Amino acid sequence: MRWVGALVAPQVNPFLALLDAKLHIAGSEILWREVIGNGFGFAAALGGMRRRVWAWPIGVAGNALLFTVFVGGVFNTPQQLNMAGQAGRQLMFIAVSLYGWWSWYRHANAETGLEHRGVDPRWASNRERLVLVAAMLVGTAVFAQLFAVIGSYGPWAEAWIFTGSVLATYGMARGLAEFWLIWIAVDIVGIPLLVRAGYYPSATLYFIYAGFVAWGFVVWMRSIRPVVTPDPLPVASAR
Repeated sequence: MRWVGALVAPQVNPFLALLDAKLHIAGSEILWREVIGNGFGFAAALGGMRRRVWAWPIGVAGNALLFTVFVGGVFNTPQQLNMAGQAGRQLMFIAVSLYGWWSWYRHANAETGLEHRGVDPRWASNRERLVLVAAMLVGTAVFAQLFAVIGSYGPWAEAWIFTGSVLATYGMARGLAEFWLIWIAVDIVGIPLLVRAGYYPSATLYFIYAGFVAWGFVVWMRSIRPVVTPDPLPVASAR
């Protein structure tokens, strides 16, 4: 009797397949999840510019993918670098995005118009601007020390990016138009850092995002409703 063995195709775990999938460009390996995660990030930025609630969950999906990219020593990326600031930034994005999602969803449901925007843009007060600047400087100094202890790649640059990302995301959730300017400050540092570390899709997105951020700032600036000061009540003259 002759036995005929049946060939059974191995089952492929789609999650693991996504983690391992790579592009090969000019002799360099680039993870598909880095490309897809940044694509989600750009889509979320577009939704944020239009003040759409769906921007937040799309951004969370991208953050989850990018977290696995920036802990390269754990998830076996081509760079084999653990960028604690960038990885921690993704976790921070997820946490703050849940707040932004809830805040914008509540605002959109309360709107009586047809557009159902998630927030009404406004300028930050002088006190809020002072707090943002102080938080940026103090946060950068504190997180730089923490990232240096962890062994992060470029602790001061990562601390600047991490702190700016926290403040920009919070500012977006609160409807502060200045949050776009904070993103520009993040991009100025982020682009050379990511190029030096070999994260080319992320660096490319930062470069494209810098121009998009300037556009978004103009769009939000034009959307700010002017503050109408009521006319003073006439004072009756004494007779």
